[in-house]
Amino acid sequence: MIFTGTAFAQEPPISVQTDDNHYDEGDTIVISGKVETPIDGVNVVLQLFSEGNMVEIAQIIVAKDGSYSYTVLAEGPQWKKTGTYLVKASYEVGGGTAVESEFSYSPKSEIILTTTNFEVDAGSHGTFDVEYTIKGGTLKNMMIDAETFALTAQIDATDEGIITLDLPREFIGAEKQNGKDDTFIVLIDGIEINPKETSLVGGESRVISINFLQGDSNIEIIGTYVIPEFGNIVMVILIMGIMITILISRNKLGITI
Repeated sequence: MIFTGTAFAQEPPISVQTDDNHYDEGDTIVISGKVETPIDGVNVVLQLFSEGNMVEIAQIIVAKDGSYSYTVLAEGPQWKKTGTYLVKASYEVGGGTAVESEFSYSPKSEIILTTTNFEVDAGSHGTFDVEYTIKGGTLKNMMIDAETFALTAQIDATDEGIITLDLPREFIGAEKQNGKDDTFIVLIDGIEINPKETSLVGGESRVISINFLQGDSNIEIIGTYVIPEFGNIVMVILIMGIMITILISRNKLGITI
């Protein structure tokens, strides 16, 4: 008699992963994982390799729930080569089991920064230039929304990165009623984030830096005006609407003007 059965692949008793799949020089790498059956006094051995050369080695204490974590700062003499880095974690129990994970890395000398001007179409009001610098992606388009006093930047974020925009006050700004600068509202794919501003008080432009994540696409910068003439048009339309509403209300009540 011949018996057949089904063989099931066993999950390794330890796991390892990084918090991202690409890092630049100066980034913090978080390596974590879990041991299926932790044993007191037995640590996870972590090794990090670049082209077969060991960059880092550490013994990590395992928590009671089996989890472990370790951080590495990607800078120093061992972090000068671009390429794929290998993370190897092993747990020396029952003969030892090792698991691996990979990530890509770029030193500062090879990080691509794009700095140029983008010509924004302002419709019948012509165009204006916005100088920008981007890392981690490319700028696809930039447009204005007169109704929300916003400038929208469409990006292709191939990695987490940052975009810095030099916004000319003549065309877009955020001001309080007393004329002093107010903060811009910035949304990335509808989620509000906090930008960093490095503008000079009283300068001709305001410079804001916005961090984004891989896969992000739409960045909205909302102020209190965009193309001053657009703001005036909106106010005129609003005032006319209020006046028409008042006239209709008076006529319904039989009030003569």
